[in-house]
Amino acid sequence: MGNQKKYLIMLRKIRNAIISVYEKEGLTQVLKVLKKYKINIISSGGTYKYIKKKGYKVREVSEFTGFEEMLDGRVKTLHPKIHSGILFNRRKNKHIKEMSTKNYESIDLVIVNFYPFLETLNKTNNPKKIIENIDIGGPTLVRAAAKNFEDVTIVSDCKDYINLIDELKKNKGKTTLKFREKMANKAFSLTSGYDATITNWFNKKSNIQFPERKIFFGNKIDELRYGENPHQKSSIYSTDQKNLNLGFNKISGKELSYNNYNDIYAGLELLLSIKKIPTTVIIKHANPCGVASNKSPLQSFKDSKSSDPVSAFGGIVACNFNINISLATEINKTFFEVILARGFDKNALKLLKKKKNMRLIDISNFSVKNRPGVKIFDNSFLLQEKDEVVFDKKKIKFVTKAKPTKLEINEAEFAFRVCKFVKSNAIVIVKNKATIGIGAGQQNRLDSCRIASEKAKQFQPQKLLNSVAASDAFFPFPDGIKTLIKSGVKIIVQPGGSIRDQEVIDAANKAKIKMIFTGVRHFNH
Repeated sequence: MGNQKKYLIMLRKIRNAIISVYEKEGLTQVLKVLKKYKINIISSGGTYKYIKKKGYKVREVSEFTGFEEMLDGRVKTLHPKIHSGILFNRRKNKHIKEMSTKNYESIDLVIVNFYPFLETLNKTNNPKKIIENIDIGGPTLVRAAAKNFEDVTIVSDCKDYINLIDELKKNKGKTTLKFREKMANKAFSLTSGYDATITNWFNKKSNIQFPERKIFFGNKIDELRYGENPHQKSSIYSTDQKNLNLGFNKISGKELSYNNYNDIYAGLELLLSIKKIPTTVIIKHANPCGVASNKSPLQSFKDSKSSDPVSAFGGIVACNFNINISLATEINKTFFEVILARGFDKNALKLLKKKKNMRLIDISNFSVKNRPGVKIFDNSFLLQEKDEVVFDKKKIKFVTKAKPTKLEINEAEFAFRVCKFVKSNAIVIVKNKATIGIGAGQQNRLDSCRIASEKAKQFQPQKLLNSVAASDAFFPFPDGIKTLIKSGVKIIVQPGGSIRDQEVIDAANKAKIKMIFTGVRHFNH
């Protein structure tokens, strides 16, 4: 008896279906199958008219319930006859009796998708229009059907129409419990994502950055081969329902990995913070190993690569310009995992595509939304504003006897900007808006100074003389700046704020170098 009961739960004959969809693509194929298995259809509004026009028999919701829709269509499916038909337990005698007494029919299939709330947000800032596109009846139907998945099938995604059709054909107008549960799972994901979008809009409208409850949602774009390491599973999601390609146009090459995406985003954040002038960023393990801005895109790439040609091998290249054949020829001399650019000339593309594994990505449509940064730790997470500041030129202090020129201040700003995107503790040495030495991710600032100086001596010693160094935080002791001064640095830009600031300033004055205090720290962990 137990197995028989389980079997009855497993397979459910569909007699009545309610359909209410904004997006009607693919619906005709479903209607054909519903007709084949003599499934009655209930619908309203535009969906009712669509089904009727296609020549299929359909009952209007108001005729089914005996209740005319009202309030400009805000109340249509919100009726006890509909929700009782969805929610009643087919195995519970009390429920069966109540349904029989009221002469209510079961509703065994619910096909619903929602008003286009997100699309409305992308089209208008008018709060009245936005609020009118908050769907109420749809999510209520979906939640009711998903709750009662043991008896009711819910389809909330047009992409699942083909799966529903296959299920009905395979089971002769019935669905299995496994299928219903899978669809219910997807349905609750849909309603939670929909609610999250609305909640986030209200938070933005009310200028609430850190609400009492923070809701995240994402649409799965791709399951990656593995995570940071082969024994870790990984997938990538988009929080933008209308931009499932993330603003990237992948032209050729292997599929992107977890580490590729991590490096890509690290590169793009830095690249897009630099406006107008052609700039190249080379990233390795989420750290810049070369950054250069130059009126010549080709020179920009060459300078970026020259910063640390050893680390550049196997990295990702991000450019804020179109790649032509001359630049492609130069790029082709080194192995890179990914090339990001604002387009590729035909001949450049032909050459670069010869390296079949190298990913070529057009970022012309990519933009940074500057949403809060998030770090998740098991059952908690940190949320913070994006670091959008470099420094305020009106508030910087020239703390040494020797003062920098306007040109030197611009050079210092470039160095400090790059430093902001290097993992702490960070030291960046630049010359002519190109990095020549980067010390990243060290537990103490002195080691970062040594690494940046040694890399500059190794690859571009001729550029060290009169170079500019930036530090993401203050120098706790004079030893760090002494290391930089000894290597040839003549200008140092740093936040200041140490109890030993005067000792550091004295050391700078003794060496007759220039020092700028920004008052802004840029830790990047």
